[in-house]
Amino acid sequence: MTERSEAHLPERVQAAIAQREALSEILIGWVQFAVLATFAILYAVTPPAADNDRTMLQPVPLALAGYFAFTVLRLILAHLRATPPWLLYLSIVVDMGLLLGLIWSFHIQYHQPAPFYLKAPTVLYLFIFITLRALRFDARYVIVAGLVAAAGWAVMVVYAVLASAEPITRDYVAYMTGNRILLGAEMDKIISILMVTGILALVLRRARAMLVAAVREGLAAEELSRFFDPAAARAITGADRQIAAGDGTLRNAAILMVDIRGFSTLADRLAGDAIMAILGDYHRRVVPIVRSHGGAVDKFLGDGVMATFVAGADDAAPAADGLRALDAVIAAFADWRPDAAAGERLAVNGAVATGRVAMGAVGDEERLEYTVIGAAVNLAAKLEKHNKPVGSAALTTAEAYALAVSQGYTRTAQPRRLDGVEVSGLVDPIDLVVLA
Repeated sequence: MTERSEAHLPERVQAAIAQREALSEILIGWVQFAVLATFAILYAVTPPAADNDRTMLQPVPLALAGYFAFTVLRLILAHLRATPPWLLYLSIVVDMGLLLGLIWSFHIQYHQPAPFYLKAPTVLYLFIFITLRALRFDARYVIVAGLVAAAGWAVMVVYAVLASAEPITRDYVAYMTGNRILLGAEMDKIISILMVTGILALVLRRARAMLVAAVREGLAAEELSRFFDPAAARAITGADRQIAAGDGTLRNAAILMVDIRGFSTLADRLAGDAIMAILGDYHRRVVPIVRSHGGAVDKFLGDGVMATFVAGADDAAPAADGLRALDAVIAAFADWRPDAAAGERLAVNGAVATGRVAMGAVGDEERLEYTVIGAAVNLAAKLEKHNKPVGSAALTTAEAYALAVSQGYTRTAQPRRLDGVEVSGLVDPIDLVVLA
């Protein structure tokens, strides 16, 4: 895929891909440093020719110095995220030019005819410079590197032919044991360069498509965690197969319902931005409390929040965690006077119910919702509304309270027990505990 074919992608996806490419350029720069260090070490440990005059101008140190300066420049620009495409193409030409120039200088350094450098094993470094461009996941740079390398080596062969007094040979032994030129061998090198380039380009086109898909899915998962609780998002994105309507599991859980008392009446006399400002402040306080006690926010119901505390690990205590979270919410809103409500004090109610619930996906193939369903969910909603007739701020059932105590829940103030309470929507009376 090219930049043109990716132009239709959302800007945030393009930005994420660009960020990964910028990191790739930094990696390429450091790999170039490693190649440079290898060249320098090889030059330092290689014994010079017996008749080599070290007082003469040495081309290898000059080439290494030039390559060092250019590599440092590329690294600086890569860290500054300031490497335009033209500079990347230029760096390919410089890389290949310095390497080929280094190989060309061998016949001068060792006082040999030009065909001497054609047998230098350093030609293999051309493949390193070509594959180096694959770190960016963009086939264009690999193709350019391969074409420049093939063209550069062809020029080297032509120069050797023109500068040599030895005739071209077809004898492989004569080629290997002397300074004769075997055109077939040089063509093999050029063809190998082009074949490796082509294969890498095809691989990179597929890899680029996978990179784009992975970035899109990764960003989608991040966005999903903003609309779902992170635990639910992980369950969806980490599923072994695509989630379908009806998929779910039964779990023991505590359900927490929180609501702003009288919010509907307040909303009727406030502007829209003031309503949203109050809800924003309210949610910013509730959600961290729920998560800090091991809960997951299942959904926002206007001014209501539904949270789930699920029994999972051996040390899980959903009932105790749910009541601790309810206590923390009530304490956090004990004197809540949001600016958008002109400093008016707003009361927050809450309730917890426990029981076995079904957690899973509901809906159809076109629209799914990951939610929690069960008697405990309905009971928590009814108890939250029952705070008003009881005159309480936090309610739970006597059964849930006893379970929470058995799981380690404690409180300094003794709660008030209400036996045989008739709750709207329930057929039978129920024993309740007033927490606040």
